[in-house]
Amino acid sequence: MTTSFAANTELSRVFAASTVASSIKPKTSRLSTWGCTFKRLSYRFPLLSAAATNKGGVFSMSKESDKTGGLTYREAGVDIDAGSELVKRIAKMAPGIGGFGGLYPLGDSYLVAGTDGVGTKLKLAFETGIHETIGIDLVAMSVNDIVTSGAKPLFFLDYFATSRLDVDLAERVIKGIVDGCQQSDCTLLGGETAEMPDFYADGEYDLSGFAVGIVKKDSVIDGKNIVAGDVLIGLPSSGVHSNGFSLVRRVLARSGLSLKDQLPSGGITLGEALMAPTVIYVKEVLDLISKGGVKGIAHITGGGFTDNIPRVFPEGLGAFIYNNSWEVPAIFKWIQEAGRIEDAEMRRTFNMGIGMVLVVTEEASRRILADGHYKAYRIGEVVKGEGVSFN
Repeated sequence: MTTSFAANTELSRVFAASTVASSIKPKTSRLSTWGCTFKRLSYRFPLLSAAATNKGGVFSMSKESDKTGGLTYREAGVDIDAGSELVKRIAKMAPGIGGFGGLYPLGDSYLVAGTDGVGTKLKLAFETGIHETIGIDLVAMSVNDIVTSGAKPLFFLDYFATSRLDVDLAERVIKGIVDGCQQSDCTLLGGETAEMPDFYADGEYDLSGFAVGIVKKDSVIDGKNIVAGDVLIGLPSSGVHSNGFSLVRRVLARSGLSLKDQLPSGGITLGEALMAPTVIYVKEVLDLISKGGVKGIAHITGGGFTDNIPRVFPEGLGAFIYNNSWEVPAIFKWIQEAGRIEDAEMRRTFNMGIGMVLVVTEEASRRILADGHYKAYRIGEVVKGEGVSFN
């Protein structure tokens, strides 16, 4: 399956490929056409496992959860199971998809590609007026995916669509994209600006983008050599990152609070806590990989712990998570209390304070935890079985 970029009534943005990431500056030049065809390696790379079933202590996301009176992601309009079913059907048409990024062979290396958007976190950007960091979220969602294969990001492309172009607002958004590229040491190669009158509400916009990285074939992190007894190392998140905001907005409405109200015990407003940009883990993860002992990596996004961690395991293995082994940010405690959300629903919807999970050897875990250069937690271990269980 192929697709192509072409500028119809849209405005194409192109940056020089040779631009160094640390000195990227948006340019005003536009091209009337930009023809570029590529093989679409997968549709929504995640090939979600059966982790949503209730096996061996795995938390089940049943339809019955709304009977408790607590809010659920399904009630908020997002059906993870339906998304999983779609990916399974697409996998029949394009066998081999799965993982967090698509791998394309190139000589002795693989190009690794990932694509994503920011979701309904954009709604909060419109309400808070915080637009400078939403571009960081956009870059993070793709580069964090491709680094799970051990790939170093090479370049990023964005798509900015709006009803009527507000140049000042667009510049603020793209500044965030530039910052995200600098944080991940990749080049902002180009993008597309689309004006589509009557399609979006005035003052609103949508974002998407994709990143491409590269990794040597003999250095791919694929989880194939993971065994029971390996250690799960969690890298802390900055908060909600860019997943679960349909449920967050439902909780906010139920709470009666505004984004300008203080987060209980948080010292900041709800808007500031919720808009904290997604952590970009690229440099940290690549550094940890270079020191050895990293066998698998899971980016904790939609699906939370329950769906994302098992995706890196060989068949017959699962994860055992130690409760209270890391600091859960105050924003998650507020979300759960205000929405009366069950533990299992929280763990399948949000990252709960852990944005990336590394599966490592025992020796590597001791080295990482003793290093002190990066904040990390020993959050669990690999066990025989399936899915994710918690003690």
